[in-house]
Amino acid sequence: MAHFAELDDFNGVVNVITVANEDILDENGNESEEIGIAFCKSLFGEDTNWKQTSYNANFRYNYAIIGGEYDPDVDAFIAFQPFPSWSLNTEDYRWYPPIPRPDVNELPPGTSYSWDEDLYQSDNTQGWVLME
Repeated sequence: MAHFAELDDFNGVVNVITVANEDILDENGNESEEIGIAFCKSLFGEDTNWKQTSYNANFRYNYAIIGGEYDPDVDAFIAFQPFPSWSLNTEDYRWYPPIPRPDVNELPPGTSYSWDEDLYQSDNTQGWVLME
């Protein structure tokens, strides 16, 4: 299966669909993004804008998600910024917290860490809260 992201006029992702592989093959049996885009336009209208995305992040860095964006300058899908304090890494185009998450391998079953932006903003040394 192939996946395509519909973009708005500002390169925001507004839709992500799955397309059968046979609907994007060229005359030689090779996958073609152009053919896939034409297929998407035949379904949703010629005035729509589409880019292929990879579920496994094999290209364009990340899988497109609704609410994220496509950056044509670096040919990357970028998720929305989860918190104001998080920074975008321009090597993998993912958002990272200012404080690394504690090791989750040491947690008891049924617990996890959650980011608390207000806690981080109040002292800049904490941000992760253990959720039980």
